[in-house]
Amino acid sequence: MQRISILGVGKVGGALAIALSEKGFEIENLIVRDDKQAAKVFDIINPKPRIISFREISEISSDIVFITTRDFEIEEAAETIAGKIKTAKPAVFHTSGSRSSEIFEALRKVGCATGSIHPLVSLSDAVLGAQHFANAYFCIEGAPEAIEIAEQIVAALGGKSFMIETKYKTLYHASAVTACGHLVAVIDTAIEMLAQCGLSENAAKETLLPLIKSTIENLEVQTTAEALTGTFARADVKTFERHLAAMDDTVSDEAREIYLQLGARSAHLAQRQGANAENLQEILDKISLAKKNFKW
Repeated sequence: MQRISILGVGKVGGALAIALSEKGFEIENLIVRDDKQAAKVFDIINPKPRIISFREISEISSDIVFITTRDFEIEEAAETIAGKIKTAKPAVFHTSGSRSSEIFEALRKVGCATGSIHPLVSLSDAVLGAQHFANAYFCIEGAPEAIEIAEQIVAALGGKSFMIETKYKTLYHASAVTACGHLVAVIDTAIEMLAQCGLSENAAKETLLPLIKSTIENLEVQTTAEALTGTFARADVKTFERHLAAMDDTVSDEAREIYLQLGARSAHLAQRQGANAENLQEILDKISLAKKNFKW
């Protein structure tokens, strides 16, 4: 049974601790700045790990260490751990989406295999998040020996691993933010629009969710161009013009700008579908003009 220490027990670290313990790994240490945040995770895990203050680390003897702190704290945590490495040489991973294993120089110098494992899932809670790893994709990179261990961990969690070159790690993360965080922002914009029609924000969200889910289901079996529906897929100039007119004095300038920016992208998707080229160009011209005249 491999022993694991997790440094930083927030949403990601807590979810990993719970999920890995359920898959036969021994969570040896939960290393925290504030032990209150680890209490809920501690109660779920068996056998019980030790809860250690970040300042009280004396020696790291686990087989694997996860650093799941905030991005700007990773290097400091790595340097602290490097000073506690004695006989054991654990594999050390961080879970940042935007940083690569290059920041682990101090740990490499003391003989640790280093890498990063980023779960491509939305983790809003440690307990709920522990159930989201199955079938999820994990982006891994690092030293060859660390990659091998990372693949084993991902497989144990029921996930799927893929590798990218270290130099692309930040661009990868920007893609993930666009697909997840920006998706929520787009939905929030749609809720703002529908709420202007007389629905409460909660009712607007409930009304839109089945539509959103059906779109995601379409994307599971279709390309993005094939899954595009609605005004832009039909190259419907008149409806597009009515949309813009309806937004005047009803929604925020930000919502209108988001609609225009995404409209241009949708028009390009519609081109791939083979929609009427002349109409699509007219829409794109009108979007450019509207954006040119737009003042924040």
